[in-house]
Amino acid sequence: MALESIGLAPSTLVFIILGLTLGAFIWGRFRYDLVALTALLASVMLGLVPADSAFAGFGHPAVITVAAVLVLSRGFERSGVVDVIANQVLKVGERLLLQLLVLVGTVVVLSGIMNNVGALALLLPVAMRMAREHNTSPSLLLMPLAFGSLLGGLTTLIGTPPNIIISSYRGNITGENFGMFSFSPVGIAVAGAGLAFIVLIGWRLTPRRSSQASTAEMFDTANYLVELKVTEDSKANGLTLPQLRDELEETIPVLAVVRDDNRRAGYSFHGILREGDILLLEAGPDELKLLEDKVGLSAIAEPESANDQLESDALETADAEEESGDKRQPVDTEGLQLIEAVVRNDSMMNNRSVRQLRLNQQFGLHLVAVARDGSRLKQRLRDIRFQTGDVLLLQGSEKEISDSLSTLGCLPLANRELHLGQPRKLAISIGIFALAIVAMLFDLLPAAVAMSTAALASLLIGVLPLRDGYQAIDGPVIVLLAAMLPVGEALETSGGAEIIANSLLTFGVDWPIYVSLSGLFVLTMLLSNVVNNAAAALLMAPIAASLAQGFGVSLDPFLMIVAVSASSAFLTPIGHQSNTLVLGPGGYSFGDYWKLGLPLSVVVLIVSLPAILWVWPL
Repeated sequence: MALESIGLAPSTLVFIILGLTLGAFIWGRFRYDLVALTALLASVMLGLVPADSAFAGFGHPAVITVAAVLVLSRGFERSGVVDVIANQVLKVGERLLLQLLVLVGTVVVLSGIMNNVGALALLLPVAMRMAREHNTSPSLLLMPLAFGSLLGGLTTLIGTPPNIIISSYRGNITGENFGMFSFSPVGIAVAGAGLAFIVLIGWRLTPRRSSQASTAEMFDTANYLVELKVTEDSKANGLTLPQLRDELEETIPVLAVVRDDNRRAGYSFHGILREGDILLLEAGPDELKLLEDKVGLSAIAEPESANDQLESDALETADAEEESGDKRQPVDTEGLQLIEAVVRNDSMMNNRSVRQLRLNQQFGLHLVAVARDGSRLKQRLRDIRFQTGDVLLLQGSEKEISDSLSTLGCLPLANRELHLGQPRKLAISIGIFALAIVAMLFDLLPAAVAMSTAALASLLIGVLPLRDGYQAIDGPVIVLLAAMLPVGEALETSGGAEIIANSLLTFGVDWPIYVSLSGLFVLTMLLSNVVNNAAAALLMAPIAASLAQGFGVSLDPFLMIVAVSASSAFLTPIGHQSNTLVLGPGGYSFGDYWKLGLPLSVVVLIVSLPAILWVWPL
């Protein structure tokens, strides 16, 4: 489609596409990789991106580097490097400040040498275990841990995708990329200040759980949606809901009663319970045991395929039950372990239901309950589509549950035994990574080649199984980066970046350049809190370059401002995957994040601006 036939300037079309793209990112109805790919194809159709280079982003050094770092991060996990550290972390004492210092300090260090989401994912179960053993509220530990992973990513080139993107962009402009430790002077200063703030002051701004009487109560991360069935032998059979509460001697809210596939609200159900009824209620692990022991209500196994579902629906009537029996039997708990787990951002469970996953047949797991953001879920368990941060209560074989959770992309929260890797693989993993760093430091190999070589060596030597290597690559992030790179270039080539920069220059002409740098920081930071941080860096880098050119000063401090601010997504749970990952386990709400995130963002701005101008003068 020719631009002339549309009658709009290229820069106007770019702004329209980016506006719609950002709106879709914020809306969240569609996955961000699909939104980015749509933006790319629309740019091609409108002639903003040449068709023959539309997919050049998939071979871009920044994309390859991110993929390689994800593989290396998984290799660290499998080799036992992090478990050795975690085993020491768990020895910390009872003092909350010391717990925070050790946990957040550890994740800051790890995030500098591996993907920051991976570092958080490894220490999240450690934090939950520490909370249980030392009677500490998880909500006081998890948000600081997530923010610490973001701070640690600032310290090296490979710590976070925005650093890799900014380094690659500088290479395109000047012919020389930022090095592995070019980000370290500023990153270490910012991470150190952020760590000190979180440990000394910031943790007081996180929500404190009201119930801490016992570790069991403390560990209830949210209200679970649970389905329990009334069987022929259940004591609940023949009771009304008030009589059921009297038998339990405890109030457990029944949200609904499902009979013959008809759902009735619990408050309006006045009849007696009978065999085959399904109760939807909110309960935790302790309440589940109480319901089974006192009134014989037990969890049910849902059918996992469309055919099974049709068969089950047909058999829910009393006549069908008499003829062939109900297919949805109570779960046999003998030999099974009950475990809580959180859905990771890279989990194959995201946006899929139990039946689509064939959870029991394929993985030997039974879904008992689901909790999300501490709020009630109104769907049946079989209809819930899982989301990142969901907390699941699962049953599975004690021997196989760990492997099943790993394959699904879930983090166990209730119990996590540390399995130390083989010393040989641990040493090899560290050695491979060290050689890659040396090759980058002495300019023997570009970052993409050095990291890819290290990742390949890890796979060939057996530090990481090939299947795990492929699973480690976060497909949506790779597609996002590859698709948005040409769109970001279109913002620059169309003159759109220059228009935005000129507007900022006009606004800041009567102010010191420090004010414009602060404005660039705030604008990028706000953008990163509603879209992926990599997308924020891709969009703001051309604007920063045009702004530096307009002021007639060095490009480097402007790019460093974008790098730091793009990774400062502390205000919302959707700004970064680390924030989303602790949402369910911490029992946080959307509005909890800015209470700690806003003052932390101010600290990062106050520290980073003078540090950048000292290391990278104008």
